Amino acid sequence: MYFLNSRQVRLSILLAIAAASVVAVACHAPIAQPSGYDVFADQRNIWGIPNFWNVVSNLPFLVVGLAGTMELLRQWPRGALLSLRPAYLSFFISIALVALGSTYYHLAPTHNTLAWDRLPMAIAFMAFFAVIVGEHISPRLGQLLLWPLLALGLVSVAYWHFTEEAGRGDLRLYIIVQYLSMALIPLILLFFPSKFSHVRLIWTLLGAYGLAKLLELADELVFSLSHVVSGHTLKHLAAALGAYVFLHALRRRYPLFLSHT
Repeated sequence: MYFLNSRQVRLSILLAIAAASVVAVACHAPIAQPSGYDVFADQRNIWGIPNFWNVVSNLPFLVVGLAGTMELLRQWPRGALLSLRPAYLSFFISIALVALGSTYYHLAPTHNTLAWDRLPMAIAFMAFFAVIVGEHISPRLGQLLLWPLLALGLVSVAYWHFTEEAGRGDLRLYIIVQYLSMALIPLILLFFPSKFSHVRLIWTLLGAYGLAKLLELADELVFSLSHVVSGHTLKHLAAALGAYVFLHALRRRYPLFLSHT
């Protein structure tokens, strides 16, 4: 549509959607963590490790997170903006930490240990959102948003944890951090051209994230059908695959503009 040719209009649409979503969630009653959330379909104890497959399926997060971090520290890939270095590093470091936090949680799933699972995930969501803003809208804007976004991710988990401890758990801020950021990214991809080739790889990452969420919801169904693997275990693998796709994108894509800052 012609009116979308205006960059200002596209930015205004994004801001309006974000503002309306935040207001809608804020006006909603507090959203408590479901009581049965910590009960997973596959609780098998293997080699003395409780919830074995939900624990060991976190290993790919550690591998991808460390590989991405080392790649960025050792030799800067051509598919990354140097000005967004803290955002890329924050993403891959947090992906590695997801392995630790999620392992800790799945060894003894409770609302208390869940906070350590969610904390690195919230950082990863916010870092990736800053990357997308920087690569598609403005590198400077991505830089400016990174630290406030990371702080928001931390606060969202801390707020949920403390309200949970007080007996009035409220997930609203965490929902904004995870779901609003991932909902806005497809619009940013459609509205603003990337500074790099192979944008389809970012869409593949989003597809892996969507698949991970579906598998999470189908945890018991998948396990009842296969009797081998649960939906939650496959969720870990799908999410780690999405992180790997982003690492692959940094290695394979190339800048479409002369400026690499």
